[in-house]
Amino acid sequence: MTQTPPENIAIVVLGRSAMALAERLRAALPGARIHGPRHRAGDCDIFYERAVEHIAALFAAGRPIVGICASGILIRAVASLLAAKAAEPPVVALAEDGSVAVPPLGGHRGANALARVVAEAVGAIAAITTAGDVRLGLALDEPPPGWRIANPEQLKPVAAALLAGEPVALVEEAGGGDWLRGAPVTWVERAGARVVVTDRTPPTAASATLVYHPPVLALGIGCASGCPADEIAELAETSLAAAVLAAGAVAVIVSIDRKLAEPGITALAHRLDVPARFFTAEELLTQTERLTERSPAVFAATGCWGVAEGAALSAVGPAGALVVSKRKSRHATCAIARAPQPLDTAAIGRARGRLAIIGIGPGDSAWRTPEADAALAAAEEVVGHRLYLDLLGAAIAGKGRHASAPGEEEQRVRHALDLAAQGRKVALVSSGDAGIYGMAPLVLELVDREARPEWRSIEIAVCPGVSAMQAAAARGGAPLGHDFCAISLSDLLTPWEVIHNRLEHAAKGDFVVVLYNPRSARRDRQFADAAAILLRHRAPQTPVLVARNLGRTGESSRLIALCDLPAADGIDMLSLVIIGNRSSRIVAGDPPRLYTPRGYLGRAP
Repeated sequence: MTQTPPENIAIVVLGRSAMALAERLRAALPGARIHGPRHRAGDCDIFYERAVEHIAALFAAGRPIVGICASGILIRAVASLLAAKAAEPPVVALAEDGSVAVPPLGGHRGANALARVVAEAVGAIAAITTAGDVRLGLALDEPPPGWRIANPEQLKPVAAALLAGEPVALVEEAGGGDWLRGAPVTWVERAGARVVVTDRTPPTAASATLVYHPPVLALGIGCASGCPADEIAELAETSLAAAVLAAGAVAVIVSIDRKLAEPGITALAHRLDVPARFFTAEELLTQTERLTERSPAVFAATGCWGVAEGAALSAVGPAGALVVSKRKSRHATCAIARAPQPLDTAAIGRARGRLAIIGIGPGDSAWRTPEADAALAAAEEVVGHRLYLDLLGAAIAGKGRHASAPGEEEQRVRHALDLAAQGRKVALVSSGDAGIYGMAPLVLELVDREARPEWRSIEIAVCPGVSAMQAAAARGGAPLGHDFCAISLSDLLTPWEVIHNRLEHAAKGDFVVVLYNPRSARRDRQFADAAAILLRHRAPQTPVLVARNLGRTGESSRLIALCDLPAADGIDMLSLVIIGNRSSRIVAGDPPRLYTPRGYLGRAP
């Protein structure tokens, strides 16, 4: 059986000598990212400061890890986190010469399978030591994707029986058991120990009876708009229970495409941990002859004669059949169909499109959040300003890349929305935080302003990032320690009179002021006016932090006095300026640090 590698694999390298092997591995593992030491590992996707702490953080987050290093390094890095072996993410150590892949941890969570994939990708030997894999050629705890183990506590007694050479029966009540039959194991028809493949809810299993549920059921849902999620879930559960069918055998939730954004259907898919897929009315019409009844009311509303049954039958194809005909609640209908073999859900209908609006930080991959990395890894298409896509580099290799120039923000957002409306997984990237002078508000404004049903059906997620003001503040000390505000000096979208008014009030209110977009080649007067406004309300020696190219080549930061700000050079659209308030101070040192006190020391004990 061909192994499918897990998603979001972290390939950890300790130095430049491992980079060539890491790049070969990254090309072979979809969505994998290379993690390397800062400024020493070449073309890495993510940089770290200290290897041990970074590996431990990846392990704690449940990320699959392939370390191109000695297995002992990986084990020592996560030793304090080891608990139940069933909870370990897969960890594989690959020798730097590419000769052997060893899975020291997470064998029960896919490490053995990952070691085989890694070995195949680079021509190594997979050093598998787990008894079941070695002696049986079968990993009972690693069924194919989509399969569920109903009673994992029975893994050990059944494996023990097989390893002891005792007879074990294989009972197939549902299709897809070829991965078991193809193993070098002699199965019998009857025995005290059994492996059962079924889509039914079994009675309380006897000792040494291991039950698998293959993904062969399609659960069709039709419902009124806004139908309560609890009602849909209860109808689905009672429909399964009435036919003694196992929820673990449900492969997919299906419906008509006008229900792409129906919250109750989305909630049911999350509840059962399966995808939701959707069909057009025209596709559902092709199932008319197979329906148990035709509803004129449904036809008038949707253009097809039945949603729940039609969708379930469409999902399982001509070889499948209904096992639960349409059942009704007050606002919903449910039907269940069975396929003769496990379903490939990616080939069924269409998915709901997803738009992840991602803040990638100022540019340094170390400032990119794990959520942002996961969203980028999951995306099929990436849309953004050309500079930001270049900064992402190998992190978006192999994905659809849609770059645009500065000033094309609205076109960029429309293109991202249109791609997602086609059912694609799309990432729209902003520097810093997507919600702070970024793309997120523009996406929501367009969806809100324009009556585009296809946009309204998209799942939209906003992934926060490290903003430019956070990065600048961290480089310079802690200037945002008390109340502050951020003001953009760009008057392309905001009239200068409005910006001027905000600056006056911020200065009067003694806020620490963060200036975005301070000066451009064609816009210099606004910066001089802003400095003059602040100087009218603050002492000339008020400390100011000027940061430029944060997280990128040529990064710089410096502290100056407010009186020197108007004549300061090197301040442009790649710069960010933080002006302290009356309490802001500089701590002498190498380098000196700017901070704004919170006032803790002045409080009574």
